[in-house]
Amino acid sequence: MFEQRAILFLYAVSPVHMGAGQAIGVIDNPIQRERHTGHPCFAGSGIKGAVRHGFEAIGGDGHLIEVLFGPESGSDNLHAGAVSFGDAQLVAFPVRSLKGGYVYATCPQALARTRRLMEATGLSVTWLDFPPVNEGECVVANSSLLSQRKINGQPADVLHLEAFEYLAKEKDSQALKTIARDLAEKAIPDGNGYKFFADKLKTDLVVLSDTDFAYFAQHATLVEPHVCIKEETGTAKEGGLFYTENLPPESILIAPILASQVRNGSTKGDADFMDAANVMLKMTTVINGKLLQIGGDATTGRGLVVTRIVEGK
Repeated sequence: MFEQRAILFLYAVSPVHMGAGQAIGVIDNPIQRERHTGHPCFAGSGIKGAVRHGFEAIGGDGHLIEVLFGPESGSDNLHAGAVSFGDAQLVAFPVRSLKGGYVYATCPQALARTRRLMEATGLSVTWLDFPPVNEGECVVANSSLLSQRKINGQPADVLHLEAFEYLAKEKDSQALKTIARDLAEKAIPDGNGYKFFADKLKTDLVVLSDTDFAYFAQHATLVEPHVCIKEETGTAKEGGLFYTENLPPESILIAPILASQVRNGSTKGDADFMDAANVMLKMTTVINGKLLQIGGDATTGRGLVVTRIVEGK
């Protein structure tokens, strides 16, 4: 039984390709998505595999890999690992904006799921409620993102994202400011290198309707063309053009991380025994605030995410 629970935030600092393994549309290599929402996601098994693979490189003790994550298949001493990673779900998605460069877009559904997961791991969440957001509307905390135009002869504040326009239902939302500050403190690491992005998240978090947000999450990802080259001639191979989808940098996801006592058969008093609290401490010490590579295309700089662990009670 898992006795310790925490939240793992994943902040993309490069395009990330966690492949779905199959394609049914025009994109040859699509990313993983939730079936019911269509939002990009990271499978927990992929996160665990990436952490295991890079454990020593980011400062972990190599002798603890089998204890924490379980032995490789085919081992003579098979046992379950003491750490479990859940699937990562989308919290905020970067969308190009007429003002401010880009915004961190989210929706009531994504925020509600984030809050539910945080509270399930024992975190205290004191977010305030904001009014319902209909299609074509938005809630913002930073009025400088808005433009003014007339609608039916009356002045109105609107937000321009990509080629779309959204009427500002609230342009100085205190509830959204509270949520944005909390996410910035929890999801983005400390340090001068991340200060700009933490400050931007605090001011430029924007709430769209579930429908409008789902459109961007589906259609505003990074799609790159790739070409297979003939080694003999250095020219493009016939039929060698393919398209790969990536989650864009600045995306924020959240996943649960659970810990139990080690399951290698050791008991209290043995040198390699660790209870759940110590297992979680080992994980937090090693990966909190670190840069990980997850997913494919590692040799082209893809898959870089910064992690942040926030422990519950």
